[in-house]
Amino acid sequence: MIAVLQRVLEASVKIENVTAGSINQGLLVFFCVESGDTEDKIPYMVEKIINLRIFEDENGKMSKSLQDINGDMLIISQFTLAGNTQKGRRPDFTGAAKPEIAKPMYEKFISEIQKIINGNVAQGQFGADMKVSLINDGPVTMIVKR
Repeated sequence: MIAVLQRVLEASVKIENVTAGSINQGLLVFFCVESGDTEDKIPYMVEKIINLRIFEDENGKMSKSLQDINGDMLIISQFTLAGNTQKGRRPDFTGAAKPEIAKPMYEKFISEIQKIINGNVAQGQFGADMKVSLINDGPVTMIVKR
């Protein structure tokens, strides 16, 4: 599993020109299930993401987590994170899990996040063509991989 986290002041996702989800301060999470991933990786990803101390405290140091600030999370499925660009000019996406495997794990990840975080949880639509807008905060971008 791969997640790219972006610390944001706000973010939203549109599908067919209709806003499907939006958040205020928090994390925009691009989430990818790779071939061979199993559900037992989800608890690690959830715990790591919500407790990663990448929000600033009153002294400007990154010492607060999403939970500490009661932040929101927008979760977007993105199989292209598994793209291999080492050979040729066209990425190879065979490293991404098949949709019938990835979609249930993406949904379980969202469900586990919703059970735990204090803030709002919004999401895109698995497999849809989405338009994501955001205002980066920092910018701060992290990659979490398991």
